[in-house]
Amino acid sequence: MARADADDRRFDTPKGLRRSPSPLRLSGDRDRFGRFTEWVARAMGTPGFLVGLTVFALGWMAWNTFAPEPWRFDSIAIGFTALTLVLSLQASYAAPLILLAQNRQDDRDRVQIEQDRQRAERNLADTEYLAREVVALRLAVRDLASKEFIRQELRQVLDELDRRDEEESTHAAS
Repeated sequence: MARADADDRRFDTPKGLRRSPSPLRLSGDRDRFGRFTEWVARAMGTPGFLVGLTVFALGWMAWNTFAPEPWRFDSIAIGFTALTLVLSLQASYAAPLILLAQNRQDDRDRVQIEQDRQRAERNLADTEYLAREVVALRLAVRDLASKEFIRQELRQVLDELDRRDEEESTHAAS
């Protein structure tokens, strides 16, 4: 594993020309096998598969019980040993394929959880930014003059002007 990681980090060889460290390593699309394992896991989890497997096992047992003796290939006397071996072989392949499919799903879930966490962090940062902006706007609006404030200031100015006019007219008359 460490050797494969070291080869993946090499920059002196183009990626397409690198050789795999193990001759047993599949050179095809790795994801194709993963999709196959998921297909197997989904298929084995269906009622159709269970009904089909039951019909297969019952057919096997019926054939080897009621068929003419020369046509039988698995004896009831020894407990349908071949059927047991076939079902054991099917189970021995099914279990790892299902585990591989679950591992792929776990990997997808991990990626989704990480993306959700990053999205939540961005949303939190955006929300905090917007909250700061709202507070800044409130402070700015508080400093702005309202209509009532302007009217009051204008009334005061008009009152002052009226008083000044009165004072000037009283001074001019005297």
